[in-house]
Amino acid sequence: MTLTRPGRRISALLGGLLLAAATAIVPATASAAPADSAPTNSTPSEAGSILSGNRTQAAAGWLARQLVDGERFEATFDGVTYPDQGLTIDAILAFAAAGVAEQNAAKATTWLARPEILSGYIGDGTTNAYAGATAKLLLATEVRGVNPSSFGGVDLPTRLRSLQQPSGRFTDLSPWGDYSNAFSQSLALLALDRTPAGAPAGAVDFLAGARCADGGFPLDFGKPTCTSDADSTAISVQALAATGRPQEAAAGLNWLVGHQLADGGFGTPGAGTSNANSTGLAAQALLSSWRVLPGLTARHFITQRQVPCSGTPATRGAIAYDATGFDPSTATRATAQAVLGLAGTGFAGLSAAGARPDAPNLHCPSPTS
Repeated sequence: MTLTRPGRRISALLGGLLLAAATAIVPATASAAPADSAPTNSTPSEAGSILSGNRTQAAAGWLARQLVDGERFEATFDGVTYPDQGLTIDAILAFAAAGVAEQNAAKATTWLARPEILSGYIGDGTTNAYAGATAKLLLATEVRGVNPSSFGGVDLPTRLRSLQQPSGRFTDLSPWGDYSNAFSQSLALLALDRTPAGAPAGAVDFLAGARCADGGFPLDFGKPTCTSDADSTAISVQALAATGRPQEAAAGLNWLVGHQLADGGFGTPGAGTSNANSTGLAAQALLSSWRVLPGLTARHFITQRQVPCSGTPATRGAIAYDATGFDPSTATRATAQAVLGLAGTGFAGLSAAGARPDAPNLHCPSPTS
């Protein structure tokens, strides 16, 4: 069963102190962000406005306004537009973390339940079924308070459990191969932990046993060399903490702390630069596990990427992927994952209960103020 996690209350507890504390502890070598993405380049009056505003809600509000028809995200390849169910679910989870955009979250959930959208994401259950997609959708329905046993006519917990192998690993059923990884396994544990039967012990053991010698967790299992990855470690430690494996979770958290970059953020393996996607997941893991100082430092990196009041009205509140500034091709996904770090709410405690219906804007001073 789900263990009690800090949840949304960590944001309420730390509140406006987060940025101030992070500013005090962020390494002196932290890089300055560009004019269109960093509050440090705002005027004193607008910087004060941003400090007093709710960065998390503003970021989620911007994200909600990017949804097509207020309900979904899409991706275009070679001139053809496809539904992007994964990013849409990322947005639903971000809205819950921020406690806003409930109207959009409800519309997005209804869209995901459409048969052609559902089967196009998790598979038809016979010729193909995808562990990571099924687990992610199951978690989203639980966060939303929707019945997961009859979502779009599919029993999501049963479908997911059918993909567990004797080894404990959750794998894909597909004629095109198995693309399951640490995210698939971790999301499966987090989602099934919320069900009455709980997460399977063998599946928990499999993830715990995948830990690299340095304490971190790899993205892909079974490779000749175990290479720890910030994103995989951030979600793996949350899954293990939720399912009663604090020792392995603590080792992963220690790895994250030891691999935080000089600017306070996190990046991909071998990269010397940080990005908001990896940092959002890492900050979420650290703050929800009460690793407050490194968590606040990571959160500060994210706030430095947020488009301030000096940005164009259409981009204010968005989170840029990295220090190069706002890029519409990457900002949507970066914002969705960064909101998790801004809120500090772990996946295990995430809930949409009580979320506001609207999509807030970044509060900016009037020209006469």
